[in-house]
Amino acid sequence: MKDFKADFKRIYQTERLMLVWMILILIAAIVLAVFSMIKLNPASSVVKVGYGDIGGYRDGSWTEFIAFPLVAILLGVLHNFIAVRIFHKRGAGMAKFFLITTSVLIAGAFIVLVRLVSQEG
Repeated sequence: MKDFKADFKRIYQTERLMLVWMILILIAAIVLAVFSMIKLNPASSVVKVGYGDIGGYRDGSWTEFIAFPLVAILLGVLHNFIAVRIFHKRGAGMAKFFLITTSVLIAGAFIVLVRLVSQEG
């Protein structure tokens, strides 16, 4: 934990852009989690939970839809911790690449969620 605090302090002092990117990822993940929790709709017996190119939209129960808030929390919190560890072991360049990849994953999850929600009803 001491290394984590020291690494985070070093990120704050030397890599402000990376720190801003980490905060933006956390905010985007929180927005994704809140949006997906609002759209969870446990009163419905069947919701669209997935999409495949061959089979089209896949129906399932609302409990399968809970994966979206869990993924959002995983991407927002855990990936920031992983980015700090990567910064410690591999440097700022690799950590920034990891954060960009995480941003793309959050954007992809948001796009999939919007498409699934728009097909309901």
